[in-house]
Amino acid sequence: MRPYLLLPVLALLSCDQGEPPELDVHSWAHGCYALNTSKGYLTTAGDGYDLSGETLAAATAFRFQPSGLGTYLLYDPDKGYVVAEGEGITRLTTLESDMTRVDDSYLSGAEWVLETSRRDHERYQLRSRRTGTLLGQDGLTTEDKKAVAVSFEATEGCSTYPELTLDAEGSITQTTWEDGDVYGFVDMHSHIFSNFGFGGALFHGSAFHPLGVEHALPDCDVVHGENGRKDLFGYAYDGGGNDGSVGELIPALLKGELEEDNHVTDGYPDFTEWPNARKRSTHQVQYYKWIERAYLSGLRLIVQHATTNSVICNISVGEGWVPSRYDCEDMTATDREIAAVYELEDYIDAQSGGPEQGWFRVVKTPAEAREVIASGKLAVILGIETSDLFNCHLTPRPNGPVCDEAYVDSQLDEYYEKGVRVLFPNHKYDNAFAPGDGSGGFIEAGNFLNSGYYTNKVQDCPTDIPNGFDHGPVEFKNLNEPRDVYQSEPDEDLSELPEAPVDTILPFAGKLLGGSIEGDHCQNGTLTPIGEHLLEGMMKRGMVIEVDHLSRRAYKRAYEMLEENNYPAVGTHGRDNYGKLYEVGGLSERGFGRCHDAANPGSSLKGRRERLDLMVEAGQYPALGLGFDLNGFAHGPGPRFGDEACNDSQENPVTYPFTSVDGDITFTQPVAGNRVFDFNTEGMIHVGLLPEYLEDARHDGATEEDMESLFRSAEGYIRMWERAESRAADLRGE
Repeated sequence: MRPYLLLPVLALLSCDQGEPPELDVHSWAHGCYALNTSKGYLTTAGDGYDLSGETLAAATAFRFQPSGLGTYLLYDPDKGYVVAEGEGITRLTTLESDMTRVDDSYLSGAEWVLETSRRDHERYQLRSRRTGTLLGQDGLTTEDKKAVAVSFEATEGCSTYPELTLDAEGSITQTTWEDGDVYGFVDMHSHIFSNFGFGGALFHGSAFHPLGVEHALPDCDVVHGENGRKDLFGYAYDGGGNDGSVGELIPALLKGELEEDNHVTDGYPDFTEWPNARKRSTHQVQYYKWIERAYLSGLRLIVQHATTNSVICNISVGEGWVPSRYDCEDMTATDREIAAVYELEDYIDAQSGGPEQGWFRVVKTPAEAREVIASGKLAVILGIETSDLFNCHLTPRPNGPVCDEAYVDSQLDEYYEKGVRVLFPNHKYDNAFAPGDGSGGFIEAGNFLNSGYYTNKVQDCPTDIPNGFDHGPVEFKNLNEPRDVYQSEPDEDLSELPEAPVDTILPFAGKLLGGSIEGDHCQNGTLTPIGEHLLEGMMKRGMVIEVDHLSRRAYKRAYEMLEENNYPAVGTHGRDNYGKLYEVGGLSERGFGRCHDAANPGSSLKGRRERLDLMVEAGQYPALGLGFDLNGFAHGPGPRFGDEACNDSQENPVTYPFTSVDGDITFTQPVAGNRVFDFNTEGMIHVGLLPEYLEDARHDGATEEDMESLFRSAEGYIRMWERAESRAADLRGE
């Protein structure tokens, strides 16, 4: 043989052929394969695996379940996993995860990254995502030259990997209207990843998990305790055994758990008491398969807000009632939730065959949103709804930022770069930008605990704007000491709250139990100078301004700024300022009414029709979206029948099968594992019942015009966003 003919042979024999090409690592998703290596097939051997298989018939069949882009779980016919453990591999049928350990840094040894083999560029090598080591001839190795080269051979006998069903058939064909406008509706206010708020544990269940539904929606006892007794916040918010008042909860707060059982904790596959947006507010109701079912009904645009609450987190975590993944600061959770949205996008891509193949797409411009929706996919816009935005607390934290104009500009730039396009200047609590929204009850007490300032409510309230949350009695009269200067010295030093919550709160027990003050009250504060700078900065960047959590005075000042700059805003909790929102090119949301009147068909659509009339009068595009606030402690639309039935007799329940409004999709009764959901008696207890919500409106005589105004709402939101970007260019002098 001539010497030059030996070169290819020598290259193949080399342990390293140079820089390897990128082999396809995505098309193996969900397939059933045997792993063939130069030493033998991977085969089950006792409690583990080895490479002793000599033929395909002797090999173990593995389901290649994507855990992310280019990463897989190898799932055998007896529901075991190939797991990197120590210096070797083992077989486990039960996996631990960040959910079971309540540890955000934990990675499972069952995740394997596919790479081009350094030994044979036409084959693969498997690297443990957890340890970074490679599958080798005798276990795991850190050296490429000792890793086995693997090929995947199609086979049979694999187990089906656990997952929830869609209970829907068909494919999307309508993506635009005849005039070219995008087709579909918007959910203007959503919280997909509340499980990463509140310290990462108080709210249970994730929208997805690399290890699948068993780890995304497991038993919640790990955080809520036996029979849910440690779910104190959920108990209070959902009404508890009585009225969920602070006085009733004091014994439980001191003990760290309830005296009686709260809820059945099991998750997948039984789901005895949750998901239930109506009655179990601290549990996930937006698993990605449920979002997909909603998308199939016509949902084409979601505004996903990162949210959290530091006081709820500090009390729960500080007293050890629930574990935590990280600190309780609002922006810590915000960053984690933003990251989770991109992780979900990658996960759905992985299930769909590779990058950009999935139906869930984060968008950063109106043009991207149009392109995504026109291609038949779901566009997702990132937003933030939290009290201590940018860590700009009313009472600065030790070593916290100086919340001046330069800092606010840097934060706007940083989060714009991360993809955030929608912001609430404030939420429930006072911050450096504006007073909190004025909510009463435990929010009123939480506002005091968050800042050390006593409640700042008066009865001299603006009467020419809607109340929003900023109205009603003062719940804790002994905490109300109105001040003329919004930003002054705090009344109390509550800096020890994170370390010793109950000890910090106990000295104020008398004030908390001192009764209320009746009559209409509102916050005695407005936008601060730095708050006005925040709004100006958002306008110059073309960001969408959410105004519905502003107090009455701040709301009034915000509208003055919007009108001065001819800039749109959105009211995703339903406020439209008596139509002025539409006059500046903005949008609100409005759902369907709950109960039907047999003598007056269409009565449940009356509120939407009135809003649309205001929009038309203001010369705006006639499109009105929805805003469910799911996972945001908003309790979802209720049922017409069953225990929560309407007072008047109801007719025409939702029946199966039924088709989507566009006729593309056929829906059957929704199930999750062993649980069957009944929209008629339970309501929209998770987002996957959105098709039933629309079908129920059609049963009340919703006309084609009614549905068109909804299914043009994605177009309407994009037009509002385009207006914001156009005005931003003008304000920048471009």
